[in-house]
Amino acid sequence: MDRGTGTPETPARPDAPGRTNDYDGFAEAYAAENENNIQNAYYERPAMLALAGDVAGRRILDAGCGAGPLSAALRERGAVVTGVDASAGMLALARRRLGDGVDLRVADLGDPLPFDDGAFDDVVASLVLHYLEDWGPTLAEMRRVLRPGGRLIASVQHPFVDYAIQDPRPDYSATTSYSDEFSFSGRTVTLKFWRRPLHAMTDAFTAAGFRLSVISEPQPDPAARELFPDDFHALSTQIGFLFFVVEAPPSPADPADRSADVLG
Repeated sequence: MDRGTGTPETPARPDAPGRTNDYDGFAEAYAAENENNIQNAYYERPAMLALAGDVAGRRILDAGCGAGPLSAALRERGAVVTGVDASAGMLALARRRLGDGVDLRVADLGDPLPFDDGAFDDVVASLVLHYLEDWGPTLAEMRRVLRPGGRLIASVQHPFVDYAIQDPRPDYSATTSYSDEFSFSGRTVTLKFWRRPLHAMTDAFTAAGFRLSVISEPQPDPAARELFPDDFHALSTQIGFLFFVVEAPPSPADPADRSADVLG
């Protein structure tokens, strides 16, 4: 799901029992906040689209599509988009945005994906993997539904930020959970995340059969400078999200390498 940071209400803290990540309960508020804020509309989504490059005619799975802003942008660029999300409330908003011509399904990324092997040219996972304790099964499924040579383009909360904001500091080398309160359009909600070190992320990609093509720490869209001058300075000079492009190896009969296209 295309998750933004919203406005933190308190310092991040170790995870505690309670209802968290209930996106059905605040779908409208989240989608409204996500639509035009600097973190999502002028930083994360433009970076994902830049990494995706020319997507005309490509079959793309938006894994954790939320209310569908990234799906809509990809479709506008000529992609054939399919979306899945665990939240029926968020999918209802995506359906309102995208209409009936896009295949949208309720699916938890911790479960097997309801698609055939090699069904997609690309998978995009926008700010969603950090909700998962174990990336292994999810990445294996993403690898399965990608054709040989296909790409997974993913964004996550930066592990260095997640380490620095917690009080007390966790064991950096461990995978640990924490929860935080955010304000979305004036509504306070609790979100739970899983923080892991950078090497655990890259190890998970390679263990799932991917090869690493790009690690990116991009700048925000310059258009945000006039709209959000204070936030733009902070976002352009501090650590933000972390972005990956990883590739499924090409089949022996089709050894074409897209890495040069991605990097160019």
